[in-house]
Amino acid sequence: MTGVAETLRAKRESGDGALIGYLPIGFPNFDDSIDAAVAIAKGGVDVIELGVPYSDPVMDGPVIQAATQRALSEGFRLSHAFEAVRRITAECDADVLLMTYWNPVVQYGVERFADDLLDAGGAGLITPDLIPDEAEEWLAASERTGLDRVFLAAPSSSDARLAQAVSSSRGFVYTVSTMGITGARTDIDTAARTLVSRLRDAGAENACVGLGISTPEHVREVLEYADGAIVGSALVKALSDGGVTAVGDLAQQLASGTTRTRSI
Repeated sequence: MTGVAETLRAKRESGDGALIGYLPIGFPNFDDSIDAAVAIAKGGVDVIELGVPYSDPVMDGPVIQAATQRALSEGFRLSHAFEAVRRITAECDADVLLMTYWNPVVQYGVERFADDLLDAGGAGLITPDLIPDEAEEWLAASERTGLDRVFLAAPSSSDARLAQAVSSSRGFVYTVSTMGITGARTDIDTAARTLVSRLRDAGAENACVGLGISTPEHVREVLEYADGAIVGSALVKALSDGGVTAVGDLAQQLASGTTRTRSI
């Protein structure tokens, strides 16, 4: 069992759910992005989803796009991702997954990327634009290194696609709660509950829900049926508006929604 899967299992067995927090590397600057990631871990985030800035972030909403574009303008380079993982894991116990579009990995070299991520202490990758049947190189590299590989499942996915995502993923399946781009919403689509149920039928042990979660109430609602709640835009906005202290405070508030979400 991998580190992320073990974290989710331990939370589940205690009757709680897991909180997964997204922040981009290099926003508002590199050092502050490290401090922010450590702050959310200390605030109660169990798994950090560390975003790799990319010039064409097709899945990201305006808040995250603005943050990643600023990181790029501040001089982000892919090598910074490994430095960030190394510094964060040295200061906290949270598992760290990189969220990256696939092109930067290919440009860097898939095997080299996997080796450098493992050496930095990273847990694996979330790859939003990579589907399992086009992921032969990454499947082989992650199998060799033991890194997690998190593929996405959407409400529009066929049963066959869901089964493929389940069999190919390791750590958890990223369950997209609604169609569209990232961004906080006032409520969580009921499609998420149905999708998690379909993933369970396909054999998923761990399904974590993301896109639109922004309050402790959202977190608690999602964790009634899912193994993890993924928060992104709300954390990025808190960091943008109030700095490291504010994003740490929000993480603590969100973590209050993870406790005793199911019977044991």
